[in-house]
Amino acid sequence: MVCILGIESSANKVGVGIIRDGEVLSNPRATYHAPFGQGFRPPETAAHHRQNIVRIVIDALQQANIKDPQNEIDGIAYTKGPGMGAPLQVGAIVARTLSQLWSIPLYPVNHCIGHIEMGRLITKAENPVVLYVSGGNTQVISYSSQRYRIFGETLDIAVGNCLDRFARLVELPNDPFPAYNLEQLALEGKKLVALPYTVKGMDLSLSGILSYVERKGLQMIRAGECTAADLCFSLQGCEIVCDR
Repeated sequence: MVCILGIESSANKVGVGIIRDGEVLSNPRATYHAPFGQGFRPPETAAHHRQNIVRIVIDALQQANIKDPQNEIDGIAYTKGPGMGAPLQVGAIVARTLSQLWSIPLYPVNHCIGHIEMGRLITKAENPVVLYVSGGNTQVISYSSQRYRIFGETLDIAVGNCLDRFARLVELPNDPFPAYNLEQLALEGKKLVALPYTVKGMDLSLSGILSYVERKGLQMIRAGECTAADLCFSLQGCEIVCDR
């Protein structure tokens, strides 16, 4: 049986997972919530991770019922990148420390591939075409000729970044998550507003949505032509102008 402890700290979440032969034994985490109206910045995010990561490692070991890590864990995996430099450094330092302390191998992992492989493990999918969407990535990916290849992607901003910035424009809080708050407010929306984005083959551009909301959407709210809930409702794809 192979048992791996993994550390993820690439953005505003820091987490530790322990997996044995495909079974997730534990996966505690903590999330940094930026102040209202702001995105999360590297220094504050890294400080949050430093304050929480030791406790999370201990919680992960306890939840997985690991009594002797040096003999029960076969390797330490950690997110090497891509991600935010300062938060990534926190996870890397802890991973290297545990590797040396317990004299077990260290495995740097590509953040994007980690997401894909986790999905394959949980769904049992074989050779999938993956739609990878996150705060920093929006890509269509598949495995071909012994490597993952990108067949389409965003030409400007990622879906997650778009949702976060959209939420700030309509003054939604970051806690628990901007996209969740946006989705909840969308339930109150009744009017569809056409929001423009562009699709070019397998690629797409989302910056037009934010530009429209900044230039016109907020004016429409102030003029009483629509509400913030209406804009959130429209963002969820009810009526999109697609410039092909």
